[in-house]
Amino acid sequence: MSWLLHLYETYESNLDQVGVIEKKRNDQEYTLLPISHTTQNAQIEVNITEDGEFHSANVVDKNDASTIIPCTEESSSRSSGIAPYPLHDKLNYVAGDFVAYGGKIKKEEPFTYYIKQLEEWAESPYAHSKIKSIYHYLSKRQLIKDLVEEKILHLDTDGKLIEKWDKKYESLHGEKPPLFSALVGGQESAFVRFNVHSPTKRLTKVWRDKEVYESYIRFYNELLNDEDLCFVTGKRLPGTERHANKIRNAADKAKLISANDTSGFTFRGRFTKSNEVASISYEVSQKAHNALKWLINRQGKIVDQRVFLVWANDDLDIPDPMVDTFAIDPASVLMKERKSYTNQVFANEVAKAIDGYKNNLTNKSDVTILVLDSATTGRLAVLYYRSIDKELYLDRLKKWHKTCVWLHRYRKNEKNEFVQFYGAPATKDIAFAAYGPKANEKVVKGLMERMLPCIIDDKKIPLDILRSAYYRASNPVSMDKWEWEKTLSITCALINKMEGYNVALDTENNDRDYLFGRLLAVADVLERRALGSDESRTTNAIRYMNSFSKHPARTWKTIQESLQPYQARLGTKGLYLSKIIDEVASKIHFDDFNNKPLSGKYLLGFYSQRHELYQKKETEGVKEESTN
Repeated sequence: MSWLLHLYETYESNLDQVGVIEKKRNDQEYTLLPISHTTQNAQIEVNITEDGEFHSANVVDKNDASTIIPCTEESSSRSSGIAPYPLHDKLNYVAGDFVAYGGKIKKEEPFTYYIKQLEEWAESPYAHSKIKSIYHYLSKRQLIKDLVEEKILHLDTDGKLIEKWDKKYESLHGEKPPLFSALVGGQESAFVRFNVHSPTKRLTKVWRDKEVYESYIRFYNELLNDEDLCFVTGKRLPGTERHANKIRNAADKAKLISANDTSGFTFRGRFTKSNEVASISYEVSQKAHNALKWLINRQGKIVDQRVFLVWANDDLDIPDPMVDTFAIDPASVLMKERKSYTNQVFANEVAKAIDGYKNNLTNKSDVTILVLDSATTGRLAVLYYRSIDKELYLDRLKKWHKTCVWLHRYRKNEKNEFVQFYGAPATKDIAFAAYGPKANEKVVKGLMERMLPCIIDDKKIPLDILRSAYYRASNPVSMDKWEWEKTLSITCALINKMEGYNVALDTENNDRDYLFGRLLAVADVLERRALGSDESRTTNAIRYMNSFSKHPARTWKTIQESLQPYQARLGTKGLYLSKIIDEVASKIHFDDFNNKPLSGKYLLGFYSQRHELYQKKETEGVKEESTN
């Protein structure tokens, strides 16, 4: 129940955000929902005067369709039976003249149940004046008549609602009406929302009016009874067996908590009633689920319907463990003009960035990590849950971004330009490095989940992930150059997490694998310089890289022989690189110059040596320009 308590506390800590409309990057709106409310996409908007008369109507634009609506326990989970929403609902519920215009019903008229429920609210002590105006109008049973006259709904030659648009109706109504483009089914499936219009004052939209929210909450709370012990708060409160869906998106039918199967399957014969297992109060269920929906919309990451969510009650924008160092603080990790960048210098920079989040520490400051996914369309499961002290969490995060680091060149700045940054890769990029950018999303989300304990609990990176990334980085001919460069730097970061090396070249390191990697890098740079910038073909060092990682001594003989014509072409310009080859090779012990497969450390030697040579070349180019 701890995760439910944390979500409930989050709702209580952010009451000022209830009903406040926010937008995602794609301009889709979302909000922290009031309790006893949900969302629906509306297709028709009907404006009522304060006196309860029809004023106007229009087809709702898709970008403005999301509507906050009051709901009961029954209506929020309705599937087949009659369970009306208290105010806004589908046409067959809210139109009293639905049957008169050819509307089909199964047994009973839904409008009867709808208007009775609305009447109870409108005549209660908590009723808002807008609700009274809407009830007064709908009780006249003329909604479809008014919508037809407004040319929102359309009839056939028999005066009945058109079920499906056909070109034969063009003689009656002209081109295809907007409503049919907004609907998936027929006109009877249109969802209608109501608003109150005033000619003298500007009124808040009914579905955004906090006073209307409060009016319904107070009215509905009076109807709740049957108090039970809430297992989340420990208090006796009105309970519920119906819990929210639409957790990940508006079309999501999966529930985290379900107790609607009384046929014996759910309880397996152990209990006779669901509340004998555990009981959760209506208020806690509503607030916890609404907080979860809001957090997912606000900052959740969704991969193949798996939700990754991190938050703290006192600081919602806590650093995400799954993003790279560049996303946490781009300014502190950019390479800029620095030619050398040691672990110590970087550690100080990233520590400053992460320590900035400690300023908001409170006595009960915890960070919650939650991973959700569904195996079926109706059930949602908590795959990973962790509540950790905020200070400890930030220290673990700091350690990850100080140890799983390397120099990367695949991120873009605000100007859409590629930049160099030094830091840890994102977990999703690690998945692409290990399994390729076209990896199945199920594989990607699985790896992202497996990496969480490595970051949060300082566990070792699983060997199969390291191995997959190592093999791909050692096979550059199997992918485009940009993809290989990205895979290589990410793999180096993972290996560096295990070995603790620097990007800066370590000329004192006499490890066999590291030295072989340096040899391969010099061979690659030498041939690349001999080919010139106009030639884009792959060097022999890169072509044989996969073979070199498995049989270094034998493959190096082939690479060394292929270098001879390029050494001759460069002449004296290639002496420096040839000397490095001789120097590095002389450091490899005679017994170590064999065909034993190389470990990942050779990639670190390869990357560092190549980076050093390219940096030296850039420096020499600057000197030549200043001399000229």
